[in-house]
Amino acid sequence: QVQLVESGGGLVQTGGSLRLSCAASGRTFNSYGMGWFRQAPGKERDIVAAIGWSGRSTYYADSAKGRFTISRDNAKNTVYLQMNSLKPEDTAVYYCAATTKSYYVIQVYEYDYWGQGTQVTVSS
Repeated sequence: QVQLVESGGGLVQTGGSLRLSCAASGRTFNSYGMGWFRQAPGKERDIVAAIGWSGRSTYYADSAKGRFTISRDNAKNTVYLQMNSLKPEDTAVYYCAATTKSYYVIQVYEYDYWGQGTQVTVSS
């Protein structure tokens, strides 16, 4: 069993930055692929970024490319999402997720564990 706890969300102005963190419990964290998703009111939960177990392979949704960076520190059982140049359309609840696959995956159904989410609000 893996428990995921997100932190770092909040209110920021357009153009600002936030760094989300996801702390994971469990000894097998460093063998899991990890992902960040987001869900705005009335919309589906969409992939933002994903990372393989080693951190060397990453994926970004088009909306995140060039602005967001996903990384992980296996020694700290933590995955991060650095978000720069934030826009109002980035406003959503952001979720951290873990898959027992060692490589990254991008579909919601491929993830086995989810955090409770953290709210990100970008004001215009």
